[in-house]
Parts: sequence; C-alpha cells; structure tokens
Amino acid sequence: MRPLEDYIVVDFSQFLSGPSAGLRLADLGARVIKIERPETGDICRHLYTSNVIMNGESSVFHAINRNKESFTADLKSEADRAHVWELVKKADVVMHNYRPGVMERLGFDYESVKAVNPDVIYAEISGYGNIGPWKDKPGQDLLLQSLTGLTWLSGNAGGPVPMGLSIIDMLAGTHLTQGILACLVRRSVKGEGALVQVSMLESAYDLQFEAVTTYYYDGLLPQRSETHNAHAYLGAPYGIYQTANGYMSLAMGSIPQLAQLLKCNALLPYSEVAQAFHQRDEIKAILAEHLKTGTTESWLAVLQPADIWCAEVLSWDTLMEQEGFKALEMVQKVTMKDGYQYRTTRCPIRMDGELLTSDIGSPALGQDTQSILKEIIS
Repeated sequence: MRPLEDYIVVDFSQFLSGPSAGLRLADLGARVIKIERPETGDICRHLYTSNVIMNGESSVFHAINRNKESFTADLKSEADRAHVWELVKKADVVMHNYRPGVMERLGFDYESVKAVNPDVIYAEISGYGNIGPWKDKPGQDLLLQSLTGLTWLSGNAGGPVPMGLSIIDMLAGTHLTQGILACLVRRSVKGEGALVQVSMLESAYDLQFEAVTTYYYDGLLPQRSETHNAHAYLGAPYGIYQTANGYMSLAMGSIPQLAQLLKCNALLPYSEVAQAFHQRDEIKAILAEHLKTGTTESWLAVLQPADIWCAEVLSWDTLMEQEGFKALEMVQKVTMKDGYQYRTTRCPIRMDGELLTSDIGSPALGQDTQSILKEIIS
C-alpha cells in the first residue's frame, strides 16, 4: 500500500507548477482528480513547449499528468459548480495555481472551501505571492528566472543566461508537495486542516540560498569565469571541457595534481591554492587547450583512478545506452484509456526498496467525468 492511498486530491491547477505537485502526490498513492474546462481543458494540453504532439496533445501534458483523472466542469454553470462542491467536500487536499484573486472570484477560495470541509489541506502556488507590487504579474518561469537574479549564475561571463528547464515551476511544485505532506502529517496527529502557500518567486530565492548567503556576507555580485563556467563561486578546474572526441566535466581538484596527472607543464606555476580562484580564467584556458589533445576516455582513465572528480558529458541517446542508466529502470511505459502508449520517467522515490511505478497514462479530457458523477451522486 502506498502512503497516500485513500487520500483524494481535487486539483484546479494547470500547466506545470501545480500539476507537477499533483503528479508526485499521485505517485505516492493519492487519487488526483483534475478539474478542467470543457472543450479546452488544461492549457498545457495545447500550449506546446516543443514540436512534439502525442495522441493529439502536448508531450509535456502527457509527461506531467499521468496517473490522474480528468473531470470537466464549467465553473460558471451552477450545476457544474454543485458537482465540484461535492468533490471538494470529500477532498483531503484542494490545490490550484491561479493568480491571486481568481479562486475568490470563482468562489473556491480557502475560506469558502474550509467552510464546507474544515479539515481540508488547501494548497496554492502563485507567481509572486499575495502581497507586494508584483503580486499580479504572470507567473512564468523565464520571467521568474530573470527577476530573481538566477540568470546571472549560468553560462560564461557576460550577459544573463537562463537555465534550460522550467526549473522554478518544478521547484515550486516540489515545495508545495512538501508543505502538503507536512500538513497531512499534522492533520493525522492534531486533526487540523491548513492553508499551504508557495510562490514561484520565493522558490527561486530559496534555490539560490548558497549564493544569496555569500552575497550578504561579502556584498559582491557573483562573477562568472570567462570560459568554462559552471559555478560562479568555484575556482578552476570546475567546468566542462571539450576533448578530442567529446566533452568531459571536471569538478573540484588540485591544480598541481592535475598538472602531473595530465602531463600539462603549463599548469605547474599555479601551485598556490588561492590561484585556483583568482586566476581561474588563465588556468581554464590552459586546461581547455590541453584536453583537446586526448580523448575523453583517455583522460578519464588517468583521472578517475586518482580519485579526481570527473565525468563524461552524455547526451540522452548515449546516456540511455549506459548500464548505469538501465540499471535504475528510470523509464516506464504507460497506457491511456484509448490504448495509446508512451514512455516517460517514473517517480524517483523508492520505498522499502520498491520502485513507485504506474502504468496509467494521462487522462483524455473529461474521460472520468461520468464515472465520478455516478460516484458522488449515488
């Protein structure tokens, strides 16, 4: 039995941040019922973030909404609203990721839901929180990366560079899940419901706790290295380097030791520990030219036995052929109700040594409406 079996989650959220939290709750055993608009549904069904269409809808929707049910309701219709209220009364968790004020206008805000379900865990994600001059801005990942200083940490010195994933969306979803689980534990002990609130803005700040703490200590903005930057606060050799046949990464390491192991005499003058940071651009430039003279495999064969932290840089096609990847069984095949099958990742959590897998794919729009209606009306 999974830990959240018999828990019901009524999920008004759409696109990425909220649905990512719903996905994790579903993986842990909860019954997650998506409330979707008739005809259009979750905007993620058709707001493509790639040119990949699977079974007529966005690949991202299928990835983030597996193992859920879809209930369509027009929240402007009194009959549909009444049905949703019946679901809300039965819910352990109600969640959404609308802008501040939207759920109040719809009538499904915390106070209204709490009035009919006092023990409910009501969870919400906003872009910028409910206070402050930014609260009504659109909570979009790239905009949040830009506003929170995150784009000044990636890439080489120069202009801002965003991360290549919707990292703030996913992180906010993770934080919401953590808050929900903590409140479910408290409810089991004290019988109390709760309001859990997460903003993408605060999640982005929390992601940078290390860098922000350093800034408050020394008052200096992070300075990325000119080339091969991988961390603004770490010295050479930290970065990714091209080799004769690919790329490899080097984490923290002694420059004198690298000089000896790589037979790179040009590194020998950099024998002081402080030089690894203050002269990192020079050191990285020397390393970059030297590592091009050998293959990734040849360098790893020298460095790894000496316990130097290094790795080959893999793309997905080569990664998925590695035994280290296959052994984890990270990919699962799921099936939609119409028989359409696709492969996607599984939950990364193991419990009692067992994988948390599920073969249930994403729901077609409204596929569970009638069965749920029979259940709540009977």
